[in-house]
Amino acid sequence: MRTVVIGGGISGLACAWRLRRLGAEVLLLESEDRAGGVIRTISRDGVLYEAGPQSFLLAPALADLIAELELDGELLLADRRAPRFVVIGGKLRKVPLGPLGFLTSGLVSSGTKWRLVSEPFGRTTPPEDDESIAAFVRRKFGADLLDRLVAPMVSGIYAGDADRLSLRGAFPSLYQAEKQFGSVIRGMMKSKPAGEKSSGGTSRPSRGGLAALAGGNESLVARLAERLGDSIQRGTRAVSIAHAPAGGEARFEVGVDRGGRRETIPAASVILAAPARAASSLLAPLVPAAADLARIEYAPVAVVAGSYSMEHLRSPLEGFGFLAPRAERLRVLGTVWNSSLFPGRVPEGQTLLTSFVGGMTDPAAAGLPDEALFQTVESELRRVLGLLLAPRARFAQRWSAAIPQYNMGHAALLSRIRAALADAPGILLAGNYLEGPAIGACVALANRTAERALSPADSRP
Repeated sequence: MRTVVIGGGISGLACAWRLRRLGAEVLLLESEDRAGGVIRTISRDGVLYEAGPQSFLLAPALADLIAELELDGELLLADRRAPRFVVIGGKLRKVPLGPLGFLTSGLVSSGTKWRLVSEPFGRTTPPEDDESIAAFVRRKFGADLLDRLVAPMVSGIYAGDADRLSLRGAFPSLYQAEKQFGSVIRGMMKSKPAGEKSSGGTSRPSRGGLAALAGGNESLVARLAERLGDSIQRGTRAVSIAHAPAGGEARFEVGVDRGGRRETIPAASVILAAPARAASSLLAPLVPAAADLARIEYAPVAVVAGSYSMEHLRSPLEGFGFLAPRAERLRVLGTVWNSSLFPGRVPEGQTLLTSFVGGMTDPAAAGLPDEALFQTVESELRRVLGLLLAPRARFAQRWSAAIPQYNMGHAALLSRIRAALADAPGILLAGNYLEGPAIGACVALANRTAERALSPADSRP
């Protein structure tokens, strides 16, 4: 009997691919005509726009997947030394890459530097109750570090609000380091993994560099969809999951809507790789506790890109890009300098800048009309980067539910749902709201979920 995977984003595609590699029969249901979710690339007039993730960390499971799909020849690796910037007082300030550079920079106060230096030699205990990222940083290192570096970084990763995001949910390794060792820095140093096993059993470095694909990041999901072939049913929306009648081979029946026609698909196991709210509505009739998945919020984000003539830059842009603290009163959360990181993004003589607007601290901004959105971004880039003229080409993509928020109580919520799903063997979860929104994290979880789906003794979520 086959496994049915619901949802054709990177999590669902990676689950289906891993199941196929393990010799299982799989059927992936995707409600849209296109698989791939928010990983989307638009090529227009020689410019390569990324409508979703601009790049990815080459984590071991993701590196394995890229090699299996024979895409490793398309990998572009960013310079690890490419500087990052933060806007302070309306001007770009370089974020030091090493401890010594950080301590000698003027990015934070001397008091904050002392708290950082002395932290490994002290011992603290995290509170019993869940703690926000903002509360954690203020308690351990002070508001200076939070406002100038951590909160902008959180906006860059989650488009979230540091006062609402849970440390245990969003950055569990920091919580565990303090809980076990009494010091975040000392704990992270002692618990740093030496390596990680790939799906093929070989050892890969536990961290990879920043990467992209030469033809655009959509090449990854497009190749997965191509290789899966008829195992994907597009334009097919799952509407229900029920236990199959006793005595048959199937454990579940998945009700689907295909162009207004209702059908039932038998399945030995079901993997829900859909967004949290969709998973909630499908699972709640079987597992009432799963209704709480609908409480997980998603940040709205607008992706706004522009191609500029190099001659219209006040100075060459070299580096990753910048993040903007809220104190700077910019609506742009941050901007990536795509063509400084990876070649082939724009025609010669141009540079590509991609900015992000909205998030949980300014959700209304993501819904601005096109012209207002472009004007907002371009006026702020003129202030920060000294751009002399408007872009030669523009692109905008709005995502009403872009990134799941690991807000306060997130870890406890997932723990309750996983405990309830233990009583429904054969129903499993995958997705970016579980173990991190990064592509590599989604692929690693998808691999483990696919393997559990085929294990009768351990088919829990």
